Amino acid sequence: MNARTAVDGWLQRLGFALLPARCLLCGGAGAARRDLCSACLADLARNTAACACCGLPLPQSRPWCGRCLRRRPAFTATWAPFLYQPPLAGLVTRFKFAGDLAAGRVLAEIALEAWRAAPPALPAALLPVPLHPDRLRERGYNQALELARPFAAAAGLPLPVDLLQRLRPAPAQSGLGALARRRNLRGAFGLRAGAALPAHVAVFDDVMTTGATAQECALALRRAGVGRVDIWAVARSPV
Repeated sequence: MNARTAVDGWLQRLGFALLPARCLLCGGAGAARRDLCSACLADLARNTAACACCGLPLPQSRPWCGRCLRRRPAFTATWAPFLYQPPLAGLVTRFKFAGDLAAGRVLAEIALEAWRAAPPALPAALLPVPLHPDRLRERGYNQALELARPFAAAAGLPLPVDLLQRLRPAPAQSGLGALARRRNLRGAFGLRAGAALPAHVAVFDDVMTTGATAQECALALRRAGVGRVDIWAVARSPV
């Protein structure tokens, strides 16, 4: 544990001592010094049977979904422990669009707990999905980066914030279908010039919906010479 992690942990414990945790979903008392109660945590749907490649939830456990069998994505594997549906979707919305940092902390904590219980293959570096500078100025923070920080600290992984870059702005993905999402993001990502690239990286995002963002990030990395790209996300859309 580094000094910053130790200080952050001490400050969090002090904060909960002064102001007891309250569940962000039901308003009841939080559990385990977390702003989420045990009952609401149990209500969060887990992504237990999923395609090992794209993380798509499946009716029963099998290696790959039909889509990945027909056309293999540019990424190798996906780790996404939760399903993107209520009530977890509400926490994501609050963190991503309403500036609710407490919701982001809860998302990071429960995802990290799931990661510790069944960790995926470790990459050489963790790369947050980047925001275009215009969107970053508008939002004030990159939700993927903030969620990735505790994972990088726990695994001892580098977290380069400017290796993977957003090259151009694009309309928001929300509300777009799978085909429109792919067209919207085509050529939207690139690599920092002269960057030293690890052989194996994991790209971190808050939610994996259709996989369009994951695919474009992976394509940019593979074209630059990265041998294996995995996707890590807090949640996966069930459709």
